[in-house]
Amino acid sequence: MSAEDAFQDVAENEIESNWDQIVDNFDNMDLKPELLRGIYAYGFERPSAIQQRAIVPVVKGHDVIAQAQSGTGKTATFSISILQQVGIQFPLPPAIPTRNANIAPSLPPPSQLDMSIKGTQALILAPTRELAQQIQKVVIALGDYMNIESHACVGGTNVREDMAKLQEGVHVVVGTPGRVYDMINRRALRTDNIKLFCLDEADEMLSRGFKDQIYEVFQLLPHDTQVVLLSATMPADVLEVTKKFMRDPVRILVKRDELTLEGIKQFYIAVEKEEWKLDTLCDLYETVTITQAVIFCNTRRKVDWLTEKMYSREFTVSAMHGDMEQKQREVLMKEFRSGSSRVLITTDLLARGIDVQQVSLVINYDLPSNRENYIHRIGRGGRFGRKGVAINFVTTEDVRMLRDIEQFYNTQIDEMPLNVADLI
Repeated sequence: MSAEDAFQDVAENEIESNWDQIVDNFDNMDLKPELLRGIYAYGFERPSAIQQRAIVPVVKGHDVIAQAQSGTGKTATFSISILQQVGIQFPLPPAIPTRNANIAPSLPPPSQLDMSIKGTQALILAPTRELAQQIQKVVIALGDYMNIESHACVGGTNVREDMAKLQEGVHVVVGTPGRVYDMINRRALRTDNIKLFCLDEADEMLSRGFKDQIYEVFQLLPHDTQVVLLSATMPADVLEVTKKFMRDPVRILVKRDELTLEGIKQFYIAVEKEEWKLDTLCDLYETVTITQAVIFCNTRRKVDWLTEKMYSREFTVSAMHGDMEQKQREVLMKEFRSGSSRVLITTDLLARGIDVQQVSLVINYDLPSNRENYIHRIGRGGRFGRKGVAINFVTTEDVRMLRDIEQFYNTQIDEMPLNVADLI
């Protein structure tokens, strides 16, 4: 077996955890009182599996790789870890070797983040604008009592406004790779004070072709920057990043059977033929309008087609996909979050950027074309600690895929009962 084959073989296997400490209560994590207040005000009662394992090693200053799916509370994991380190000024354990020690002179370990520095101290990268903006909202909400400044640095927004905001100084920047790299090149985003770098949805980001930009950003960070990487899967590209840019990382694996499918009731409706789905959806709509729902289709064209069909039958829906202007996407999300728009039809591209407290119903008009996206979609309706219902439209051709999803997630998807309205 060649070295490359061996590397690929490792990549296809799940990483092994090397950290077994579990803290099952936020009160026992030695978090600042004002941060704890923000956590409880946000609605969290107890930490999820990934939060129980990953917050403490990040706060202790370790480089951390966490392999966990969307919907497990990942965003709050690194947001809490970052916020805990804002404003504390003490050195990290010197035992952690400096990254790129063979290139750079040995530097002292990074001090924790400091509120008195009005420069960027934490940088979080995400694959889509919506996800970056969502993360920024979580950072702001959890840090509500902490007086920290955060900014979402994403494409599709005014470059000059972005530069002005960054030059004023913000503690935490959340962004997409292209715009962040541009802001660093323009000297608007200074990297001198960055102590913590977080790469969210790393597998998704590297598969989207952001690899060169991410590597460029890495090269521009101080050598002692702490790196936190979150990824649902560990393909070769992600492992390459961990080997190049992380120092003896703590590895944390949250298994698929520990995911938040718990709390989400999953059903299927057998529709036999594709052309029957529309009537089935319209029949369901009376139930759907009780609450807010997200409907997933596999293509932008299908999103537009379904939206048009629903309009022609006088149903009120909103549609959103990647072809739309950023401003239009923002308006739609604002309407959906506020509840003035109750049904959102969208594609997988945006599955990871929708976190709406009130979504209790997700409909897969099309089953996802790959099984990993299933949890990203239905996780919209059952964010950690909340209940939700997922309904899958299944044609004769989809039966094998449904069984594959059940097996992959070790879960059961039952035929939808007549009293589904009582469950939402």
